[in-house]
Amino acid sequence: MINIIDYEMGNLRSVEKAFQRLGFSARVSAKPEDITTAEKVVLPGVGAFRDCINNLRAGGFVDPLLAHVKAGKPLLGICVGMQMLFTESEEFGHHQGLGLIPGKVVRFPSGMREGGERLKVPHMGWNNIQLRQNSPLLTGIEDQSFVYFVHSYYCKAENLEDVAASCRYGDIEFCASVWHGNILATQFHPEKSQTIGLNIFRNFGEL
Repeated sequence: MINIIDYEMGNLRSVEKAFQRLGFSARVSAKPEDITTAEKVVLPGVGAFRDCINNLRAGGFVDPLLAHVKAGKPLLGICVGMQMLFTESEEFGHHQGLGLIPGKVVRFPSGMREGGERLKVPHMGWNNIQLRQNSPLLTGIEDQSFVYFVHSYYCKAENLEDVAASCRYGDIEFCASVWHGNILATQFHPEKSQTIGLNIFRNFGEL
């Protein structure tokens, strides 16, 4: 069973339907205890880091989630769900993350330009990724594949070996996917990335 954490922040049903379409048993659950009986867990996220991490803590999800990771079971973070895996974020002040991946979450600077044109923040739409590690999450995904992003903040990993894929926006090359043992995550949205996104969900479901 794949447990998708419902802490009131995330594209829950679209993620659930994607797994079910691929033939995997998946459930959206607002019960922290359901994490303990799951083979795999998905931590989605949409919105601000501060609100997401506060909701996660208030809902009692942090301890069972950390126990799930410690037990060696697969965890998939999506968008802000990936950002919360890091040590800290500077979005709306300083906020502590789960500390599973060393690094911090920072904002794209204003005034970025490319080809003489000013780039918008948030970084939104299709962009290509560069594969950096042989992550099991990205098996069968070709280098320079296009996936869908929506974010104003990005992750800066302390250890390059945690970066499974990167992406460039203006002059900034940021972490697009992480792989740290049984922890896998994407800054982009697989559920919005069509065939490539379904392949990523399939890879996670088959772990």
